[in-house]
Amino acid sequence: MKRGIGLGGMLIAALLAGCAKPDAPAATTATLKAAPAEAGGAAKTFHLAGVVFQEDMFFQLVLLGMRDAAKAAGSEIKTASCSGKPDKEAELINTYIADKVDAIVISAVNPEGSVAALKQAHDAGIKVITCNTELKADFPEAYVECSPANLGEQTGQAAKAYIEGKLGGKANIAVLQFKSQLADQSLARVGGFQKQLEGLAGVKFVTDQDAWLADKAQDKARDILTQHPEVNVIYAANEGGTVGAVQAVKNAGKTGKVVVFGTDASDQLLDFLQDPDNILQAITSQKPYDIGKLAVEDALKVLAGQPVEKKTVLDGILLSRAEPDGIITFAAQYKQWQAGLSGK
Repeated sequence: MKRGIGLGGMLIAALLAGCAKPDAPAATTATLKAAPAEAGGAAKTFHLAGVVFQEDMFFQLVLLGMRDAAKAAGSEIKTASCSGKPDKEAELINTYIADKVDAIVISAVNPEGSVAALKQAHDAGIKVITCNTELKADFPEAYVECSPANLGEQTGQAAKAYIEGKLGGKANIAVLQFKSQLADQSLARVGGFQKQLEGLAGVKFVTDQDAWLADKAQDKARDILTQHPEVNVIYAANEGGTVGAVQAVKNAGKTGKVVVFGTDASDQLLDFLQDPDNILQAITSQKPYDIGKLAVEDALKVLAGQPVEKKTVLDGILLSRAEPDGIITFAAQYKQWQAGLSGK
């Protein structure tokens, strides 16, 4: 099912939060007052755990959404990051099993490798709700994500308009993705991007490589630009890849000759979109706050015996240099979310 929350709603909720950054790898506990009693019953406080696999701004906002949803329901949540380490993830899950939490809401490290530890939680009677990383298992009660295909499609539409309008319909494109990390997500994003360019006879995809951390992506993009001097467009499927691609173009002296299209949002990428160097042309941002909020809301519904959608899919938000007002508005909201995270 597709369902969405407007940016204004996200902003209001975020500003009410005043939450701190998630600790990693240790868990942070926020004890919240019990929910109001239902008619004829006693107040009920559920005990939840929220786990993500990185500490970047995307996942900070996921955790912020989780905490806000728990607070609104008068329940308790513990949040943590496993810092991309499968063994730490398993350790956290085992800790939450021992703590007898009612539900674990998690963006897992690996759709297959994370199954065993979470199956133990499920077998212990703990409800498992996943977000951002879809497990290859049927026991999770619900899953929430931003459509990876849509993220690629929206950026692809912006790239098509640029190639037709600025490059005469011709482009040699290099791709940076993360398929060795999360193959399904990466391939869906890249596939969505490529689909939008299928009708352009002058477009050629020259090379497709993996690099999702900014420093590695910068090195990889630099090598691509050296080995394939004909490349004039780079598409990166995640934040780190986009950052690295932009830096590589700049450092290679290719400003004005190579442009970048990317995925995700961050302070740095928003600055790149507004930089007069004109390298980064468009990104499609996910809705991390919504992802965390909706995942915890689903967990609470399951615990209350209410029905939930097995899978909820959100569309992304296109931010394009061709529409500068949209970038300015989003950047202002992004800073306000950050203020909510820091408790300012």
